[in-house]
Amino acid sequence: MSTPFVPEFHGNLRSFMLRVPECIQDCSGIRVFGKRIRSLVYTTDVAIIRNCNADAVIAVYPFTPQPLITQAIMQAADMPVFAGVGGGLTQGVRVLDLALHAEFQGAIGVVVNAPTKNETVRELTRRIDIPVVVTVVSERDDIDARVEAGTKIFNVSAAANTPQLVRYIRQKYPDLAIIATGGPTDETIRETIAAGANAITWTPPTNSQVFKGIMEAYRRGEAHP
Repeated sequence: MSTPFVPEFHGNLRSFMLRVPECIQDCSGIRVFGKRIRSLVYTTDVAIIRNCNADAVIAVYPFTPQPLITQAIMQAADMPVFAGVGGGLTQGVRVLDLALHAEFQGAIGVVVNAPTKNETVRELTRRIDIPVVVTVVSERDDIDARVEAGTKIFNVSAAANTPQLVRYIRQKYPDLAIIATGGPTDETIRETIAAGANAITWTPPTNSQVFKGIMEAYRRGEAHP
């Protein structure tokens, strides 16, 4: 059966944008509030967010979560946002408060980091009406306890071991939703999907990396690439 033609409009100026790898379309996706999400761009850069064709944003960063940052991302994004609310440096009641605030701002889900206590996960799933995404980083994480605490979506971030960890979780929980890092190449993305990931997080190039190619073209007297 042939693939149906999909009309696409680029515009004259916004045709220059970042596109997630096409192979991500091979995964099943996760349907959240009626929206099917296959690709998540991993960034807090609003310029990247506004010029990327990912299905959603996963907005986590290495500092304590701040509602003002979440608000800025939510205001800039034209796709759903999964907002980081702590779990590492930030713990306890503050995580709950940040999650409630993110929900009220319009986040489609919240993300907690690997050190988050199961009691916090349990309380989050009780108090908010959007998905709680729990990050796992190795097979040493107690997956069963996470599921018992109410986890419905795992965010697997195990570097080169991500496909193995995805496969391990999928074998134990065939129907659980899994988001996973895809790695740097189409091959690693496909391996992660084959292992059982429903959606893939993609790390885009930075502004400076994108600009590098543009400026090199300008220096050669060429037009915008």
